[in-house]
Parts: sequence; structure tokens; C-alpha cells
Amino acid sequence: MEDYYELNNTYSIVFSLSGFSVTINHRVTLFSLTLLCYSLILLVNVSLILTIILDQNLHEPMYICVCNLCINGLYGTVGFYPKFAFDLLSDIHVISYAGCLLQIFVIYSYATVDYSVLALMAYDRYVAICRPLEYHSVMSVRRTAVLVCLSWLVPLSAEVLMISLTSTLKLCGSTIQKLYCENWSIVKIACSTTRANDIVGLIFISFYCGHVLFIVYSYVRLVKSALKSREGRRKFMQTCVPHLLCLLNVTAALLFDLMYARYGSASVSQSVKNFMAIQFLIIPPILNPVIYGLILTKIRSRIIYLCMMANERFKLRFQV
Repeated sequence: MEDYYELNNTYSIVFSLSGFSVTINHRVTLFSLTLLCYSLILLVNVSLILTIILDQNLHEPMYICVCNLCINGLYGTVGFYPKFAFDLLSDIHVISYAGCLLQIFVIYSYATVDYSVLALMAYDRYVAICRPLEYHSVMSVRRTAVLVCLSWLVPLSAEVLMISLTSTLKLCGSTIQKLYCENWSIVKIACSTTRANDIVGLIFISFYCGHVLFIVYSYVRLVKSALKSREGRRKFMQTCVPHLLCLLNVTAALLFDLMYARYGSASVSQSVKNFMAIQFLIIPPILNPVIYGLILTKIRSRIIYLCMMANERFKLRFQV
């Protein structure tokens, strides 16, 4: 039976992460896979970020958004992988109250920033294909900078509000049935009223559902416009298809976790639960940069050129 805590002891709570109960017999294998996965995330995201930053020809709104998507991928995964890897090799799987709230903030803001940047990219593609003559005036450097800043500041501010509300809850337990801290898991073990959390949560969900509707509306307009000309179809295939793939990737991953967190079945094995809980921290951070790196011609060409240059330099040093 779980321990019960008084309100004045809330900040001294140490949460137990029960999701690690099934990892004990496979900890070395899982640690190796985690290290490989995180190394791959670092490699593909840092490579794309540096490619965009170092090439002046890629300093355009769409590529700036791709760069921010990769930066966000690094930001979100740093809130999960180091602690997860440490816990895999540890016999005790706990996290402090403050550490738990910090992890919730990082992981949730990572997910919401992702959606904000994807919505900005949808708007950028809409202007580029449906209003090409106005593109440079609408998506000016100043406006792009403002929109990128908002795509970070709004989600971060929203998560500050959510964490503030969660921190006021009186808790009646200390077990989180996951591999990491999650807001809904804390709300479920609260013995004080969670009405404010529920209302704010619904507002946030509605707000990001609005993002989805905006993206869908943008793409309906994009498809209609692209079908009118061969040039429009070419632009759509080159720049919009990777965005759509990333959008579907992120949406499926987040819905998977959200639906399971709230409506998951108790009959599902803990191993399946664990994978369902972390796949949005594995698949999007790896696939997003890979998709953009392979499909967007400018980025692909630049990466190939840089690889060839590095190979030539290596050969020259080896010969010397």
C-alpha cells in the first residue's frame, strides 16, 4: 500500500518509477540500445543544425524552422535520456519532487514546441505556394524571427502555468507507473481537488487541436493551389511532403502516448506500456532530421558536399 503524505511534506517526496521493474534482467542490453539511440539523435540533429547554420544559402524561413525543430529535439531528449540511462544501471529508480517537475516541464514543452514549429512551417509553405509573389514581404527576416520566438515562448509559458498548478496539489502517493515523470501520473495520485488542472489541461489540448486544424486548413489550400500547375506540384513534393511526414510522425507518437496515459488497459504488459510511453522520445527526434536531410534538395546536396570535403581532407592527411 502506498504511503500517504501531508501537504506540508509534499516537497520532500521522492517518487518511485515503477516502469523499471521489468528492465532489471535486460539492463545492459537496454543501456546499450539507449546509448546507441541517443548518440544517433545527437549525430543527426547536430549535423543538420550545423549544416543550416554554416550555409548562408539555407538561411531561409523554412530551413530556420527545420533548424529549430532539430534544436527542440535535442532539448526534449536531454530531459529524458541521461536520467533514463542512469536508472537502467541503478538498483533504485527514484526521482526527487523538484526533479520530477523539471522533467515534466522539459518533456511537455518539447512536445508543444514541436507542434508550434510544425504549425509555423505549414504557414510558411502556404505563403510560399499560395502567395508566392508576397512570400518575401510576408515571411521577412524580422517576422520569421518573431514567429520562431513565439513558437518557443508560448509553449514554455503554458508549461510554466501547468507546472505551477501541479505543484499546488496535495499528493497521496509516490509511485509513478512510468519510466519518467508525467503530469497526468501526478494528477492521478493527488488527493486534493484537480479541477483547475483539468480545466487548464482541456484549454491546452484545445489550443493545440487548433494548431492541427490550422495545419489541415493550410494543406487543403496548398493541395488545391499545387494541382493548378506543374511548378506548384514540384514545390509541394519537394518541401511539403517532408513536413507532412514529420507532422504525421509527431502526431501519431503523441496521440499514442496521450491515449494510453488516460485510457490504457491494465491488461497490457509493462514492457508494452514502457514502449508506448517513450516512443515519442525515440522516433520523432531521429526521423525528423533524417526525413528533411534526405528529401530537401538543398540540405541533401550540402550534406553530401560536406561529407565529400571531409573525406578528401581525411585522405590527404592519411597520405601525408
